[in-house]
Amino acid sequence: MNPILSAGILIGVLCGVWTFVMGFTGWYKDPVMMRLFFVVNLFEVGGLIWGLRRTAAQGRTYSGQVVAGTMISIVAGVIIICSSLLFTTVAYPNYFTELEAAYRQTLLQQGKTQAETDALVRTTFEGTTPMGQAMHGFIGTLVTGIVASAIIAIWIRARPAPAH
Repeated sequence: MNPILSAGILIGVLCGVWTFVMGFTGWYKDPVMMRLFFVVNLFEVGGLIWGLRRTAAQGRTYSGQVVAGTMISIVAGVIIICSSLLFTTVAYPNYFTELEAAYRQTLLQQGKTQAETDALVRTTFEGTTPMGQAMHGFIGTLVTGIVASAIIAIWIRARPAPAH
């Protein structure tokens, strides 16, 4: 299989599975455990390293590696959109309501007044939709992929033979 496609599928599936792990465990409702969601960044960087090693073997130099990493991230991002929509609309249709309740509880425990809490919750969740959440996942994956690829490609790339 094409290394760009296989690395993108790997990253997208791992991130999607991790999202469901967060759901099955209920960690998305726990302010401390919620931070574990960002393990997806490790999946993406690991997948990019794996994929870019394979594309470097095809002869891609620095700029080619950045392009390959971007394309890997786009493939992963499309899968993440689908898994996010499946998560928030089918598997956990009350996701946003539960997330809002957890945020509200955290704010009240921090000593915020009811009015302050209501305002912060309204501002934070105003306009939040399953598609909006999915697009945030796509954009986060794309930006992380471009930046990580630009860094990874410094070390993992084909090096042109020196001219004699």
